[in-house]
Amino acid sequence: MEKLLAPILAILCILAFTPLASGAIVEVKIEGTINEGTYVTLENAMELAKERNADALLIVVNTPGGLVSSTEKIISLILNSEIPVLTYVPPGSFSASAGSLIVVSANVAGMANGTSIGAATPISVGVGEPRVGEKAVKYLASYAKAIAEKRGRNETAIERFVTEAYSASAKEAYRYGIIDVLADSKLEFLRKVDGMVVETSTGERVLNTKDAEIVVAEKPLKAKVLELLTSPELASILLIIGIYGLIFGLTSPGMGAEVLGAICLLLALFGLGIIGVNYMGILLILLGIAFLIAELLTPTYGVLGVASIVCIVLGTLMLYDEPLMPRDFYTSFPMLVGGIASGLGIIMTYAIVKVVQLRKMRKKVGAEALIGERGEVVIFSGGKGMAKVHGELWRIESEEELSRGDEIVVVGRDGLTLKVKKYEPRERAEERDG
Repeated sequence: MEKLLAPILAILCILAFTPLASGAIVEVKIEGTINEGTYVTLENAMELAKERNADALLIVVNTPGGLVSSTEKIISLILNSEIPVLTYVPPGSFSASAGSLIVVSANVAGMANGTSIGAATPISVGVGEPRVGEKAVKYLASYAKAIAEKRGRNETAIERFVTEAYSASAKEAYRYGIIDVLADSKLEFLRKVDGMVVETSTGERVLNTKDAEIVVAEKPLKAKVLELLTSPELASILLIIGIYGLIFGLTSPGMGAEVLGAICLLLALFGLGIIGVNYMGILLILLGIAFLIAELLTPTYGVLGVASIVCIVLGTLMLYDEPLMPRDFYTSFPMLVGGIASGLGIIMTYAIVKVVQLRKMRKKVGAEALIGERGEVVIFSGGKGMAKVHGELWRIESEEELSRGDEIVVVGRDGLTLKVKKYEPRERAEERDG
């Protein structure tokens, strides 16, 4: 028995003093414009990291900016994480606007030489040149400063991201305490942060990242769908199609346009529920709809129709209040959406007005066109009979006594029965009345 205990104790001692093998690191990428799909992707990666009991969550960042609401949710997720969160901007990438705030919110932030960070000054989209929103500047500056304070970073420099559109190279960011590590590859970054002590929501953790297994978190289907629906460009197009489709369908039921319009409108409203909106834009769109309805009810030879198009286009351009989108968004968005809204507005307004006019004409032809027309009695007895009008046989009723061959004139209609009276030429009627 003693012979067996000796080797067992020796093995236990070796295991006790041998460092544990590194665990896993879950890696997730933030690429392109930040939106609700980005948040869902990160949330999914965080859940995977918890399931795998990962040593850290690594966020690889390459983004020009994005939606404020989604950015705030991502930062909240990072700041309240039980698992250490690392952010890294790899070679050939950059982190601007909303992306810069995400990078500095991590427990450990790293960048590769040749990359940059910053330029988070909020901008307002609308008609004309992009403008800096003062209220948004004050709010986001205090928000950025709070993140820096939480993570012990350079508060002044990070606040300048917002107030002065300050942008720093990777070396400057490292020198001024904006980030923690300079590394020219992801593996070098993980080697350098190995052994660092970080503060999570549950207390201090020692990073064990040097030889850890990297598990890549894929983008879920839900995130891909949300990326589309929360795109301001697509939401705008869906909104325009929904408005005109619904109006066209209501004026011409049975063609399915109202169903398509309702679906597009619901999808657009879902996206607008996440994207920041400007209430002036909403009011202009509603005014445009009112002008179009007024044009249909009281034709003004296109005056109100043109006013409707102008209001809807301007309302769409002013609809969004997203100050941290990529800078080129504020020039490309008005060109793309303004062009589509104008073209679709002109086509659909013309089509809706013409369809309503045709329906009115058809109604008149079907029910009223025979009034005033003349015909010839074929048979008549007891106040009722048949007459030929426009080459067709019609049932007729008259208070006068008529005979076969009499010429009659239609004075009214009740369903398929015409109300008639004996026709008298104008000269004879005037002589009789005189």
